[in-house]
Amino acid sequence: MKIAVLLLVVTVVAGRAWAQADGDFEDNDFAEFEDFDDDFVAVTPGAPAGAAGGQKKEEAVENGDFKEIDVDDGEDEAVVEDEDSEFEHFHDEEEFEGFAGQAGDQGAEGGAPLEQQKGEPKLTMAKVPMHFRTHWDSYWMEMIMIAGLFAYFANFFMGKSKNTKLANLWLSTHRSLLEENFVLVGDDGKLENESHGLVKESESTFTLWCSGRTCCEGMLVELKMIKRQDLVAIIAGLIRPSLDQVHMKIEMSRDVMDTFVFCVGTKKTVTKMFKEQSDLSKFCTLVNKSEEKYKVPMGFSVLSEIPEASQGVLDSRMVAALNKYAPLIEYIHISDQFCGIVQQEDPNNLKQPEVKRMLMAGFNLPQNIDMETTKPLLILIFYLMERLKRFRLSKEAKSKADKNRARVEEQFLKNTHAARAEAAAQRREEKRKQEKERVMAEDDPEKQRRWEKKEQKRQAKKKAPKMKQLSIKAL
Repeated sequence: MKIAVLLLVVTVVAGRAWAQADGDFEDNDFAEFEDFDDDFVAVTPGAPAGAAGGQKKEEAVENGDFKEIDVDDGEDEAVVEDEDSEFEHFHDEEEFEGFAGQAGDQGAEGGAPLEQQKGEPKLTMAKVPMHFRTHWDSYWMEMIMIAGLFAYFANFFMGKSKNTKLANLWLSTHRSLLEENFVLVGDDGKLENESHGLVKESESTFTLWCSGRTCCEGMLVELKMIKRQDLVAIIAGLIRPSLDQVHMKIEMSRDVMDTFVFCVGTKKTVTKMFKEQSDLSKFCTLVNKSEEKYKVPMGFSVLSEIPEASQGVLDSRMVAALNKYAPLIEYIHISDQFCGIVQQEDPNNLKQPEVKRMLMAGFNLPQNIDMETTKPLLILIFYLMERLKRFRLSKEAKSKADKNRARVEEQFLKNTHAARAEAAAQRREEKRKQEKERVMAEDDPEKQRRWEKKEQKRQAKKKAPKMKQLSIKAL
């Protein structure tokens, strides 16, 4: 019984070892290069058992065929010479789809030798046609884009240079006149003025600040050239032509200029300014038949707050200058309530905008680059400054101007009444809250009781219905 059990155990162990060895042999990709056991070696018929030199010929089993190999008796390892291993990678089905199966089918039929069956596959190169764009006319789109970019950059540098040249020409023409009327010409905001010239804001905008003259705080000259550096703007200018312009803004001293608002200029410009400028829209009205009433050139309009002030500004010398230089004059704007463009109504804004006394003018520069023709316009500005310094309104006109300003202020207070009442209530509430915190912080119960009693009376009075008391005189 013991012998039977022992034999059974030995049989099971041997079977498991055999199965494991068989599995390792199948899983190992390099099993064909390993030594084979004697059970897998067959002696070729007709060969002697002990061959001369200690060698014998044996045949190994591989894929169902017998192959003759040489085995050395004195060595543990045998070298296998496999001629077909060179093309074994063609049997990888993942890399060469369809070739492995095709070679297997041909080997099964026996129609071709083994070397041809496992040879390299015949590769067919696809015939790619030559590029069809073989002439320069095939690149017309690219050439148009390159030409457009070249034209844009060439126009940029040429337009930039021309704008700078025109601005410097205007300054050199008017520098002597500016230096006669101002102490400092070309202030750049530094302690030591270095440039004494124009400040370049952009490729088409230049500014010049002048100061040091009586009856004014200073004058800002802004040269707005055509955007010659922008090719798109040049093309748009063919549809809507524009001119080079110079704008002057002079801040008058507070006690020099009287209180009125006035504007004269071309109809298109004046209409636009009437809609955009806050002081003109609030205080002025458009004068009908301005040409007949004030003798201004045809195509000009007048915005006037007080007729007396308009007649005082448009004297004979001013009217003569307007008629002589009408093509160059765009607008002349005089105001003691200047605050910029019209702002949208904001209920939270509880303060009126800050106003300044300003003299502003806009002139067109000539197209023939003759800056000498614009010198009289600068002289006209200096004449207006002296004219405003001497001009004074009558009592009636002064009273009317004060009424207009009171009306505008009342309208502003009316529009912001709700916001101001809410802000005042919020301030009172904050004040009572601070007082309560201060009283509660003290260790005086009597004082706290009196404050609570006072607060209750105030709340009761606030909730009580409001009644009016009428007094009746005795007969």
